[in-house]
Amino acid sequence: MKAQGLAAFGLIVAGVAAVAGEGGHQAHWSYAGKEGPEHWGALEPGYATCSAGKDQSPIDLVHFIEADLPPLTFDYKPGGASLVNNGHAVQVDYAPGSSLSVDGKSFELKQFHFHAPSEHTVGGKSYPMEVHFVHADAQGNLAVVGVLVEDGAANRLLGLLGAHAPAAAGDKVQQSPPIDAADLLPADRDYYRYSGSLTTPPCSEGVRWLVLKAPIDAAPAEIAAIAKAIGHPNNRPVMPVGARPVLE
Repeated sequence: MKAQGLAAFGLIVAGVAAVAGEGGHQAHWSYAGKEGPEHWGALEPGYATCSAGKDQSPIDLVHFIEADLPPLTFDYKPGGASLVNNGHAVQVDYAPGSSLSVDGKSFELKQFHFHAPSEHTVGGKSYPMEVHFVHADAQGNLAVVGVLVEDGAANRLLGLLGAHAPAAAGDKVQQSPPIDAADLLPADRDYYRYSGSLTTPPCSEGVRWLVLKAPIDAAPAEIAAIAKAIGHPNNRPVMPVGARPVLE
């Protein structure tokens, strides 16, 4: 859902759907037909990386390399006050003040959004939904945390978001009190790591991808409500891993 430079970073902060840098001034893209993923790279020169890039996301997480990965330190506070349907995803824009620390750097949480079904797969297994938490450091470098969602027990926050998610592209709903993104993180913070890209145009590379191993539960009806608001499957097909290591 989406490492970019400051320009692309501006798109994300502006409301790109899913780490998804979608910009109002750029060519329209979608998840099906002539503007679907297999055609993104040809829609305009700025999207060329979608087809020419070698480190694209998402991927099937498999063939792991054991590594001494540093722990992820989340410092999330309630700050999600704006629930947006941007036409590509349901997204919660986040106020400043929440962060992720990794590699000795601090990345501020900018937004989180939903893909249904999941974009990443694990050993070929797809999940009904995936949440992407999009963070940026002071230089605009991105770190995206992926949380997989599986059918299971009810999830209070996902139920709330599903009940209030706007169904029309461009619509926004204010949430009061603000949402706490920490409520969507599993207790187990072990993760897979690889270097990838935004999963939407412009598909910029250099994104730190951190996919948590432990999924969270949600009732099927809660997942269905968010998927209904999105209005269409919004998962980019998995891309070739190539020579990239997938660490665990």
